[in-house]
Amino acid sequence: MKYLGVLVLLVLVSCKKEVKKENITVVENSRVDYLPYYNDDSFTPHWLTPNTEEEKQFHKIPDFALTNQLGEVVTQQTFKDKIYITDFFFTTCPGICPKMTGNMAKIQEEFKNDKDILLLSHSVMPSTDSVSVLKAYANNNNVIDNKWHLVTGNRNEIYNLGRDHYFVESDLGEVKSIDDFLHTENFLLIDKNKHIRGIYNGLNRASIAQLIVDIYALKKEE
Repeated sequence: MKYLGVLVLLVLVSCKKEVKKENITVVENSRVDYLPYYNDDSFTPHWLTPNTEEEKQFHKIPDFALTNQLGEVVTQQTFKDKIYITDFFFTTCPGICPKMTGNMAKIQEEFKNDKDILLLSHSVMPSTDSVSVLKAYANNNNVIDNKWHLVTGNRNEIYNLGRDHYFVESDLGEVKSIDDFLHTENFLLIDKNKHIRGIYNGLNRASIAQLIVDIYALKKEE
């Protein structure tokens, strides 16, 4: 019986591969064969098969034109054939943003040598978050240029992207106007075809660990 117990333990250990990154433990196996797809703010999962006609016609993030911390124009072309993780923040945020930025930095570290993975953080205060302000913020937070894009631009465009296309802000059906401030802790996972494939709490360590797992799973799909 003693040897049987050791054998069972070895089998259980061999079923998973754990990677420890800055107090985040990542188990590199996914919950499902394919990650779900999302197309509205209810985040009801749609279980589509990649590369089918249904998948091709499903909700996609539209084209945009914003400016990053280097003063470069960032568009969907920047993310062509890339998986990216996106969020919404502002540089003077004293509350949730520093922790969100710290968790984005952990994702950057995990995939810093993977050219297929990029990060995109939109400023929700573009009137004050100029290119120079974003560059200083990037320097203070070890942002790798061209790996992690901090973007500013037209406020209406950023808010429209956040609310109407990424669906990052969930307020139980409450309608928001352009004058209402956009503030959310959510991270989104976007695939190479511009589809939303996951939503995660950017403040929660377990959620960030799951995001990293799901990025690995999405890489296997492509």
